[in-house]
Amino acid sequence: MSDPGAATTPSTGLRRQSLRGDAADVIRAQIVSGELQPGTLYAIGQIAEQLQVSITPVREALLDLTKEGLIEMVRNRGFRVRVLTDADLDQILQIRLMLEVGAVREITAHVLVDDFTALRDLADRARKAVLADDLIGYLGIDRQLHLALLAHLDNPRLVDIVGQLRDQTRLYGLDRLAGTQVLVASIREHDELLDAVEAGRTEDAVEVMRRHLKHARGIWAGRTESKSDG
Repeated sequence: MSDPGAATTPSTGLRRQSLRGDAADVIRAQIVSGELQPGTLYAIGQIAEQLQVSITPVREALLDLTKEGLIEMVRNRGFRVRVLTDADLDQILQIRLMLEVGAVREITAHVLVDDFTALRDLADRARKAVLADDLIGYLGIDRQLHLALLAHLDNPRLVDIVGQLRDQTRLYGLDRLAGTQVLVASIREHDELLDAVEAGRTEDAVEVMRRHLKHARGIWAGRTESKSDG
């Protein structure tokens, strides 16, 4: 039985063939959006019932999410969304700076993007979502934009690693950001980044990406400034 204080989640049936993958996608989205709260105990049976599947694919999905660092299993009781410390977030930022700044340098210097249409469309959709206070929609679009840019290096493992790191950093303070200017400032950096990459201004692109990630460090922790910025 789940903790009586546990939050409920939407009843979302799974329709694709891979129930394990579907379950992982839905649970991951619920974590990112804040529907599943860090530290709260959730019963596997409760989630399976809401997703309208048996316990087995949900249990398998939770094992995958455990490997991603998003949750921790509680023996014979269920699972909890991991609570990340400031040290955890700083370590994640350090890794992302090492990976994404270098990736943007390579992408810009070697002109690896020949068509910016899709990237510009994602940036525009992210802006519209923020202006409409659609935080959950913004999160998904923002993730697509960053990973779509990195995908131009043709390194799927890099994209997967960064995607997992991004998901982990989104466990804090999201509900406090809707309707603020903090996200508006962040999406402006998307345009600055794409402008620099498209113009071939490598050092500008590198600087914008570095600033954007440090800015994001504060946002995902529910603060307007990053501790890492000093």
